[in-house]
Amino acid sequence: MIEEQHADPTPAWIETSALTAPALIGAAAGLLLGDLMHQNARRAIGIGIGALGVAALLPFVVDGVTGLITGPRSKVGVRRKIQKIRDAGIGVPDYDEVDHELREQGVM
Repeated sequence: MIEEQHADPTPAWIETSALTAPALIGAAAGLLLGDLMHQNARRAIGIGIGALGVAALLPFVVDGVTGLITGPRSKVGVRRKIQKIRDAGIGVPDYDEVDHELREQGVM
């Protein structure tokens, strides 16, 4: 239970895409600079792989921006935390066995 409280909140797919992005961008640069292919084919493949690299970084960037906007230190995060504290004080309504039985029998 203690391990769950201290677990990393970052989803695995965000970390994976952040680690994949530099490799894809490096491959794009290699293709753009290499002389082994025809210039037009090299350019098209390099731009495509570069776009994949940028797309792989997008989840990381979006997660960072979302954290800035709704994180615990932002106005929205503080409001959310205060609301959770207020809602925790409401509690669960009392359970009444008689009402439950009467509802099951169709009387109420």
